[in-house]
Amino acid sequence: MPCKRIDYTSGNDWQAIDDWLCQRKDPDTNVDGIVRDILENVRTNGDAALVEYTRKFDCPNLTEKTLRVPAETIRAALDEIPESDRAILEESIHNIRKFHQNQKEKSWWTTEADGTILGQLVRPVDRVGLYVPGGQGGETPLISSLIMNAVPAQVAGVQEISVMSPPRKDGTLNPYILATAALLELDEIRLSGSAWAIGALAFGTQTIAPCDVIAGPGNIFVATAKAQLIGQIGIDMFAGPSEIAILADHTATPEWLAADMLSQAEHDPLAASILVTPDKELGKAVCKELANQTKALPRSEIAAASLEKWGAVITVPDIATGTEIINKLAPEHLELAMADPWSVLGSIRHAGAIFMGHHSPEPVGDYFAGPNHVLPTLRTVRFSSALSVQTFVKKSSVIATSPSYVREHGDKIARLARLEGLEAHARSVECRNK
Repeated sequence: MPCKRIDYTSGNDWQAIDDWLCQRKDPDTNVDGIVRDILENVRTNGDAALVEYTRKFDCPNLTEKTLRVPAETIRAALDEIPESDRAILEESIHNIRKFHQNQKEKSWWTTEADGTILGQLVRPVDRVGLYVPGGQGGETPLISSLIMNAVPAQVAGVQEISVMSPPRKDGTLNPYILATAALLELDEIRLSGSAWAIGALAFGTQTIAPCDVIAGPGNIFVATAKAQLIGQIGIDMFAGPSEIAILADHTATPEWLAADMLSQAEHDPLAASILVTPDKELGKAVCKELANQTKALPRSEIAAASLEKWGAVITVPDIATGTEIINKLAPEHLELAMADPWSVLGSIRHAGAIFMGHHSPEPVGDYFAGPNHVLPTLRTVRFSSALSVQTFVKKSSVIATSPSYVREHGDKIARLARLEGLEAHARSVECRNK
């Protein structure tokens, strides 16, 4: 199985790498019109449109009455999964909630001697919609996506959370999705998927209230629907294909590095897995491990396709040059697989999540440690951050100026307004000083 071998010695070598990776960004514009029509149908026909699409693509027997999962069905799912799995889910939710509690921001105020009060109110949005893909016909439920999206919304203080997930052919959801929802104390779940589910969350229907923010991963139809609705709702982020970059020194274990690269390659043929190292022998050994380990994976075809087109071992002259190219790659996930990762951390400017040392593989963050696994991709970490509590809050400025403040500064404010040709602005201030 081929994997690109690239030498990088300075910034002069970057353009070729950038040109290669930019090909992952090509949008599939063929679905734009299809999604636009779907959204308009849902806006116009509401629940009837949801049932129409769901019958066609997922469950032929769905009705408007069975669109919503009964609360008792959600709770009953806890008895359908092993106690040991329930305990793991509870611990994962606890860890993720504890981490996100540290992200909460407080409203704040400042006061001046003249009585002026300035401040900022931090408040949650009223209602959030979460999309949870069914995963291979409902047999590989994306329970971690539900947890990672629901917990920060709850920590933010959101009072209403509505979940959408496509049903299996028999009209049910995987019990693990339902059990996870029960553990999260979510009781509003509807059986609908793809772009029509996103439309229902955005516009509302006869039985669904519209949402302020929509979050959750999905296919090109889900991503396109969210993109077309920007300006009407808030979304989590533009989700591109997964990616991992690993900066490794001679102390790294080839078997582990290959396993970590494959943890992303198995997601999607467009996933990118890149090793950066000054150790050429390590790079060769990792390539051999990749070939061996890929064959043993259930998703071997996906992983092999990903590695062939978007996998690479990049050899650099030293670790400092390695950090330079890492910052240019600006990866979603970054592993610092080296003896002293902390000595390098200060040089890393662009990475969605950073995994330190030989015993912090990327899946630790995906499922359990606490930080959010919804991360910017396609180099957008240069200007954006992981999904967080801040995704589900908004901030209002508060201005309470006193009469003395307006007397002291009114002429200045009026002058600035007139420089912009806004006479009414100027007079609004000046009339208070007559």
